[in-house]
Amino acid sequence: MTEGKKSSKTSPKLLALNPAEDAEFQKKIQQVKGRPRATLKPGVVYVGHIPQALAEPQLRPYFSQFGKVTRLRLSRSKKTGRSKGYAFVEFDCDEVAKIVAETMNNYLIGERLIKCHLIPPEKVHEKLFVGSQRIFKKPRLPAVARYNKSHSSEDLKKVTGKLLRKESKLRKRLAEKGIDYDFPGFAAQVPAKKAQSGADTSVCSEDATPVCTPSILERRKSIRVEDDDVDDEIVLKTQSVKSEDVEGCEEDTEEEEEEQAEAEGASDDVEG
Repeated sequence: MTEGKKSSKTSPKLLALNPAEDAEFQKKIQQVKGRPRATLKPGVVYVGHIPQALAEPQLRPYFSQFGKVTRLRLSRSKKTGRSKGYAFVEFDCDEVAKIVAETMNNYLIGERLIKCHLIPPEKVHEKLFVGSQRIFKKPRLPAVARYNKSHSSEDLKKVTGKLLRKESKLRKRLAEKGIDYDFPGFAAQVPAKKAQSGADTSVCSEDATPVCTPSILERRKSIRVEDDDVDDEIVLKTQSVKSEDVEGCEEDTEEEEEEQAEAEGASDDVEG
């Protein structure tokens, strides 16, 4: 029993066809066994012009018919979650990846010509397949709802500050490269703050700040009215009228009254 087990565990010895060359044959066998085993190098294939109907559940089994697919990443929009139309497929062997790139290039799928090419190993980014193993989840807050939501004043300040910082960095880069180019940008759209020192400061009606603000009212209340000022009498001056003009006016009024009386008497005679 023990002999049978030992014989089953030991591998059969390879013998040469010519007994005279058996020693040399055994040396060659040992050399072959001592060689390091060739490790498979992975290969990455870029796949473009993918139809919208194809996603990860359809792409993985389709490319698995060529060889083992280790990783797959379909590029998606972070805002809407829809496919961008291109993906990266990694195979366990680079020779298989070459065959896939040659076979699937200009292949017609869903009225689209698929574009495939092999990516060199030195151009494959180390973070290319980060998060590719996670199951895709649709964004909770789509871009349309996020854009149309009511923004508070703090949100607007944050956005304005971010745009101004980007614009200042752009101006610095242009100045460093010796480019003399001036443009209004976002800084021209931001209203400048006006300094109001006195209480009687005139405020334009077109400004965003109203005329009667609490700060202006408090400033006016804080001003002390000096009682030492003497109020002068107000004298109204009228033009002097000559006596001859007054008499002339009285004569004209008397003549008009007489004419009206004569006209009334003539009308009574006619009626009679």
